Amino acid sequence: MASLLSLLTVRVCIALLALTHAVVAQGDFATQCSSFINQVDIENVTVYTTQYVGAGSTVNLSGGDSSCGQSSQVASANLCRITMEVATSPNSRISLEAWFPQNYTDRFLSTGNGGIGGCIQYTDMDYTSSLGFATVGANNGHNGTGGAAFLNHPDVIIDFAWRSLHTGVVIGKQLTELFYGAPHTASYYLGCSTGGRQGWKMAQDFPDDFDGVVAGAPAIAWNSLQYWSGNFYTVTGASGSPTFVSTSQWQTVHQEVLNQCDALDGATDSILENPDLCDFDVTPLICSGGSTANCLTATQAETVRTLLSPLYDENGELIYPRMQPGAEVLASYVMWNGQPFAFSTDWFRYAVLNDSSWNPATLDLADYATVMAQNPGGIETFNGDISAFASAGGKMLHYHGLADGLISSDNSKRYYALVQETMGMEPAELDDFYRFFGISGMGHCSGGDGAANIGNGAGAAGTSPDENVLMSMVRWVEEGVAPEVVRGAKSDMYSGQVSYWRAHCKWPLTNTYVGPGAVEDESAWECT
Repeated sequence: MASLLSLLTVRVCIALLALTHAVVAQGDFATQCSSFINQVDIENVTVYTTQYVGAGSTVNLSGGDSSCGQSSQVASANLCRITMEVATSPNSRISLEAWFPQNYTDRFLSTGNGGIGGCIQYTDMDYTSSLGFATVGANNGHNGTGGAAFLNHPDVIIDFAWRSLHTGVVIGKQLTELFYGAPHTASYYLGCSTGGRQGWKMAQDFPDDFDGVVAGAPAIAWNSLQYWSGNFYTVTGASGSPTFVSTSQWQTVHQEVLNQCDALDGATDSILENPDLCDFDVTPLICSGGSTANCLTATQAETVRTLLSPLYDENGELIYPRMQPGAEVLASYVMWNGQPFAFSTDWFRYAVLNDSSWNPATLDLADYATVMAQNPGGIETFNGDISAFASAGGKMLHYHGLADGLISSDNSKRYYALVQETMGMEPAELDDFYRFFGISGMGHCSGGDGAANIGNGAGAAGTSPDENVLMSMVRWVEEGVAPEVVRGAKSDMYSGQVSYWRAHCKWPLTNTYVGPGAVEDESAWECT
């Protein structure tokens, strides 16, 4: 009887505490925020500040690493900003922030990261907290955009691979319940690129972390991707090399890609709805008498063929798919610019080979074998068995820009096929918990020539589930209404004015122009 009374007493105290938090939240949010620092007592967590930020105020981020390129962020909603440090092992720690909005909707969300760096995605934190999500974000276990912190620090690599994000989720959920006085009702994730890989890593290895994951342009098959990216420099050589193709020449190549493949989807609009249909032939661009901006030498043409082809090892096994046609111009600025790709260089130099003097020009298949054997931190993230995530009721919305010049969208299709094969399911069966959407004309995570504004970040064209990929995921999780398409807006990056919308199809369906309206008419397209 005594133990029962003790249990009842504890439950009454918890209920009163929850009621107290609810009343404070409704009464004086700013006071609740400033006093919250005294309420946090979580193992391995050191809270530095709890600061009320009013909508329209500027959050000073000057304490962060300058290489992250952001010194401030204007808050879109009233919120409580919590900054802290969390020890993840005796040798590593993460910087973690929570942005708790006053207009809380009982939803928790974690943001991801980008590249190989340790930069909190403050624009994503502001965007999601403005939509009512209690949001967390971390620095992925190190500061700045480079990977030097990996050198001889396996714990930092583990943080980068998965532990930073998972730890932030565990701590973030505890803080959310403490701050608002009750547990969240649903848990979400939003990330792209490295952030897309992180979302998939959680679904594969921590299936209970999220009810809904929105993972864009994921850097899955991470080690293979880093080898593929690093291999480009060994193909192009430095600027001025006979094998190098200049940006202006890549623009010529891109135009020839459009000449050969643009109309294959039924419309001539400078956008490839299905790059799979494009079997590009560079031969028409070869000219005699040397190269110019409008033609290529035979040597340069071979460079183009190589870069637009899949990459295989010495046994004929696929390392990574081809760069999909249509992404040539973006890739020429970032990947094929005559310089080693920084992310790949840092990964091999500091995480794999532990040699700060390693020369990326020497990258070869022996290095590929090494990185695949090591799989530092378990980062590869290419497991086709997501049955535990499905059994837990999780929903995955996977998207990829079909004009992505950094991570080929063909790899996302390859992963979808792997899940199909591993789980022995047809698309109609996968639809219950996993849907993949190719976003035509989208570059890497955003931008591009097409209707690429899908609501996956700041500047969303709309916030209804029919106009916003994140809110579409919310509707799927909370109402059971799964997205058949992801609608995107073609909007001006400065004014935000929308010129047209396009419904992007659920794979393996692709968009085909059927008319009779203009190509900008959303109803003139059909998923076939």
